[in-house]
Amino acid sequence: MTQTQIKKPKWSGLGVRFISAVALLLLCLAPFYFGGWLWAVLAGLFGGRMIYEWVRMSDPSPRLPAYLAPILGLLAGIVYTVENEIGFSVVAVFVTAFAVAGIQFARSQKEGSSRVIWAILGVFYIIVPTLLMIGMRGNQVGFDTVGFQRLLFIMACVIGADVGAYFGGSTMGGPKLAPKLSPNKTWSGFFTGQALAVLLGAIIGSAVGIGWMAGAALALPIAILSVLGDLFESGVKRKLNVKDTGGLMPGHGGLLDRLDSLMAAIIGAAVCLALFPGIWPG
Repeated sequence: MTQTQIKKPKWSGLGVRFISAVALLLLCLAPFYFGGWLWAVLAGLFGGRMIYEWVRMSDPSPRLPAYLAPILGLLAGIVYTVENEIGFSVVAVFVTAFAVAGIQFARSQKEGSSRVIWAILGVFYIIVPTLLMIGMRGNQVGFDTVGFQRLLFIMACVIGADVGAYFGGSTMGGPKLAPKLSPNKTWSGFFTGQALAVLLGAIIGSAVGIGWMAGAALALPIAILSVLGDLFESGVKRKLNVKDTGGLMPGHGGLLDRLDSLMAAIIGAAVCLALFPGIWPG
């Protein structure tokens, strides 16, 4: 058998991926339980790291203002979100988008290379879901709070879609889902991931009192969007000729590589809850 014909073992790298995921879970456990500023600080650190990875990935020669402007905008948005000043949070996001666009436009006049679109995209792609995670969790402490249960539900659906796709795709193989964007993803993995996400959604929905049918119904769009979020970031990396956004998490790459699915799911869940508030009262 030639070297090119040797296949990787099934579930290769599973141990490293599992350890990284558990470490991330343990780091989030206490802040997630208490919510409020503790959760906001952790989410802000994650958001700041993802901004760093995005700027480094999308800008071949980044200057300090390219990092500083979106991070300051994120901090302003966090303060307003924790204080429940949602209107000011929205203003902070748009002001930040204008600021980073102005910085990149000024650079393009000097260097002839424009990164305006990438800078603006980074603001909405990272800052908006980070603020939504903080706003959804809220300031109430405990497992029985609406904020804790909603965010736990979303995370469980994303994890279910990811884990189900990983094991289902590795086991069954078959046609590729989007070979030009992510050559390892298969349709079999997509469907097994969706099935596990819907199952978890039904279980958690029943446990928290919204019912298993409502849980399953809400889980499906969240799980689909988590896959689309992963594919979107894969497309961005291919466009920018980048393999990973960083090396912070062994087995996963950068933090942005790990949380891309969750960010898209958070936005989708927020839209679903805004359009159909009766599906999860409170």
